[in-house]
Amino acid sequence: MTQAHDESGSDRSKPLTDAETTNHLRKLEAEAIHVIREVVACFENPCIFFSSGKDSTVLLHLARKAFWPAPVPLPLLHIDTTWEFAAMRAFRDQMVDRHNLNAHAHINKDALEQGIHPIESGSVAYNDHMKTQALKQALDHHRFDAAIGGARREEEPSRAKERIFSFRDGNHQWDPRGQRPEPWNMCNARLGPGESVRAFPLSDWTELDIWVYIMTEAMPIVPLYFADERLSWIDDESGQVLMMDDDRMLPYLTETERGSLKPRSIRFRTLGCYPQTGAVESTATTVAEIVQEMLAAKTTEREGRLLDRDQTGSMEKKKREGYF
Repeated sequence: MTQAHDESGSDRSKPLTDAETTNHLRKLEAEAIHVIREVVACFENPCIFFSSGKDSTVLLHLARKAFWPAPVPLPLLHIDTTWEFAAMRAFRDQMVDRHNLNAHAHINKDALEQGIHPIESGSVAYNDHMKTQALKQALDHHRFDAAIGGARREEEPSRAKERIFSFRDGNHQWDPRGQRPEPWNMCNARLGPGESVRAFPLSDWTELDIWVYIMTEAMPIVPLYFADERLSWIDDESGQVLMMDDDRMLPYLTETERGSLKPRSIRFRTLGCYPQTGAVESTATTVAEIVQEMLAAKTTEREGRLLDRDQTGSMEKKKREGYF
């Protein structure tokens, strides 16, 4: 199942036994639940980032466990770019209705009225306006002083610099060199004037841990994570397989891209805005089959995120400016 780790953190070649896997996951679960409870106890107005992706779905599941049988005592915050996969919006609404959750969806309406567009405006401007600025607007509007997110340290180099409690200044900006130490996993929750916190309970989880936990807990997830025949094309610039979620992208396809447009058996390892999210060709239609794919995977899930490549040091620059 999951890979074993020795005390130095390096992988051993021997896979964990079922008992070791269960123990490993329960330790991760207990740590995450502790962090979620700490956020609720320490901050006046916290929220949970909820994108409908696998990590935020696990986060919501853990939050429900943390306070069961009471309802989740903090709202969900969803940043709607208007270009996310339709299945993600449907799943978000299903989860909110099923668990009677308090949820806020925010769109940067000023940017939308200005015509900010993933293709016409360019990736850098689009992601800044529809994600970073939209997020900052939502946090300010609702006066959230802490936001719990599903980022994991192993998914991307700048994520590895994050502490469990990641402090942001009055403009929501992040300085990786100015973060507080967390000895023995003790987090300092004191806020200075204008400061806020992004908290990451899944910091120590891996992509494989996420999938094994989803399988163990029999959790529902967005169907796009499972392989199916989906209309897709090959992006000229990146070589990524991109799915045609609706017909808005048709006018922007090159002749070569139109020629590559056909049904393929694909699934997604990560989800976001569909013009920027690459799929992988796959036949995995169950969580168990996805776990088997993860055991053999040679690339990270972020390989499919085109927004990570739109400028040098893209993700760290976005995070410094206030991104998730």
